[in-house]
Amino acid sequence: MPVPEPTRNRRLFVGTSPSVVGANDRIGVGVIGCGVRGRGVGAYAASAGGVEIRGVADVYRPHRSLAAEAFGEEAESVSDYRRVLDCKDVDAVIVATPDHLHAPVTLAAIDAGKDVYLEKPVTHRLEEGSALIRAAERSGRVIATGTQQRSWHHFMEAKRIIDRGILGRVTFVRCFWNQDYSALRSAPAPRIDPAQLDWDGWLGPARSQPFDATRFRFWRFFWDFGGGSVTDLMTHWIDVVQWFLDCRRAAGVRATGATYVHDWLEAPDTVVATIAYPEELMVVYEGNMTFGLLGCGIEFRGDRAMMVIDRTGYAVYEEGTKPLESVTLPEPVHRFARSDDTSRAERVDGTGTMDNVRNWLDCVRTRRTPNADLRSGVESAATAHLVNQSIRERRTVSLPS
Repeated sequence: MPVPEPTRNRRLFVGTSPSVVGANDRIGVGVIGCGVRGRGVGAYAASAGGVEIRGVADVYRPHRSLAAEAFGEEAESVSDYRRVLDCKDVDAVIVATPDHLHAPVTLAAIDAGKDVYLEKPVTHRLEEGSALIRAAERSGRVIATGTQQRSWHHFMEAKRIIDRGILGRVTFVRCFWNQDYSALRSAPAPRIDPAQLDWDGWLGPARSQPFDATRFRFWRFFWDFGGGSVTDLMTHWIDVVQWFLDCRRAAGVRATGATYVHDWLEAPDTVVATIAYPEELMVVYEGNMTFGLLGCGIEFRGDRAMMVIDRTGYAVYEEGTKPLESVTLPEPVHRFARSDDTSRAERVDGTGTMDNVRNWLDCVRTRRTPNADLRSGVESAATAHLVNQSIRERRTVSLPS
């Protein structure tokens, strides 16, 4: 049962009805899932102007207490997210729960007439995607997803370069993401108090199981709740690939995953995937959670030039300007580094989330489709699910016809 607590005001007991925010109205936002990510995205929304955080929901009392403290007395704090959806003063919600709750909470939010900012991956299971798309299209709600590169200035600019044909014909893409989870495990962990947690509420549609602090803290790496590094990290990069090259549906996926170091986690710490698209494109993803140097990035290789892009900027290098198989790069013909644009760098975070949240809020007002639209989020999540399916079933897989 939800953990009881005092109610500060009566806002969340007032019934809801679908509404459209006017151009000059303040947008009332609720945050559902108040861990580090939820509080962070909520803070970006609150800083955008014309926004008020009016409700925060989390099944773990310390998380929602931190959120209520951060967002002030107007942010009613509750355990059951449905009370936020019942509030007529909440126009839109940020969904930053564990992955297995993304689709159920978002479907409930759409049904309650709320616009939604939904963290990636938008689905936990492949079959959830079509239900989300149907509900969103039927309702007309504005749904943005947390594949925030789609709103980030230098990614949008790089997309335009590719659209101009500067790279020529792109047939091979390599993307990679390196992190080190060893430091996370060895760091002093906050004590999780089960007495302050609605464990059954946190499990939601997942199978029944006893409380486990490791699963609660590192849920991304347990199949009941997340999809490991593939859905957490690869989803970002495969979304960029599918966006840049307009390829939405993988023709075949072959992936291998293994656990070499972090045997306390269920999902593999080392992953290599090969993804073929019918557009005559091959994408290779390499993921490793044991060593973090060189971080993450994408290489787009065309027959005229190569683009290297990551969260710090991009560069384009022409073919034929260096000896065959040179291990050094020529001077770039196109380049952007975020550090070169000081005025902009001061206004954005290091992941592009702020720009994406602002785009979503603009669309809540104008009713336009967000840059990071739901259908694209479903498609990038689907490719990630195929990679995990291939790893777990040890075979080549593809989307059902």
